[in-house]
Amino acid sequence: MTAGNWTTDRPWRGIMVATALPLREDLSIDYDAYAEHVGHLIGNGCDGVVPNGSLGEYQTLTDDERARVVRTAVEAAGDGARVMPGVAAYGSAESRRWAEHAAEAGCGSVLLLPPNTYRADEAAVRSHYAEVAGAGLPVVAYNNPLDTRVDLTPDLLARLHGDGTVVAVKEFSGDVRRAYEIAELAPDLDLLIGADDVLLELALAGAVGWIAGYPNAFPATCAELYDAARAHDLATALPLYRSLHPLLRQDSKTEFVQSIKLSMDIVGRRGGPTRPPRSPLSGATEALVRSATEKAMAAGHR
Repeated sequence: MTAGNWTTDRPWRGIMVATALPLREDLSIDYDAYAEHVGHLIGNGCDGVVPNGSLGEYQTLTDDERARVVRTAVEAAGDGARVMPGVAAYGSAESRRWAEHAAEAGCGSVLLLPPNTYRADEAAVRSHYAEVAGAGLPVVAYNNPLDTRVDLTPDLLARLHGDGTVVAVKEFSGDVRRAYEIAELAPDLDLLIGADDVLLELALAGAVGWIAGYPNAFPATCAELYDAARAHDLATALPLYRSLHPLLRQDSKTEFVQSIKLSMDIVGRRGGPTRPPRSPLSGATEALVRSATEKAMAAGHR
């Protein structure tokens, strides 16, 4: 067993897929397709799932839908520890309520953005994480300063970890140099790959998990890539990384939800449309995603 493997006592490690949510043409949720998708991912080398993240369009869900998505994921995964719901919300109390719901459903951990509707200062960020950690589940911090405008810097992450409120960070800043600074300042804080297109760089730097996007479409090949990268087997990892990178980099684009869902549809997995205000891909971006997905399929990726 290596540090990058999923275990029941550290259920945030390994490949945790931020699941896309299959929608019907009327934009209702196809829960049966979602359950089948969760099982498909775990059956093809992934360790668990992250429902109700940005890729799962949580911002557009009603409370009832959001709760049912978690219950569906837990049942389909067969082990609640393999489910890490996103619990981001407008306020700390609501995020804690979702974390308590996750605990009641038997989930193993939760993923939490910092306050993201204004530029919170350090005191507010630390208070936010402390409130949600009070629900009792391990909290994985999600650093996405591009979208939230709140940057969980290595210094701040070290303080959050020192507070005992976070166990790991999904690092989405794109700055791979931070991996080394985080390890220096908080050596016991788990670093998780947060953006698909820096997977290899962060795996080599010591990441012990991947909260992933493109395994939604190519789970088996992405699992092979992750395992090789974690093992520093560059002879295996680098060709796979180069082959998939035209798709992996879409995970860091504004239209990442539509891109991953389109790839799912092309490979025969149900992705479906997105809820407004996200609109369907068109023009050059749609052509790029179609071409890259078809090329990946032709290369035998699955």
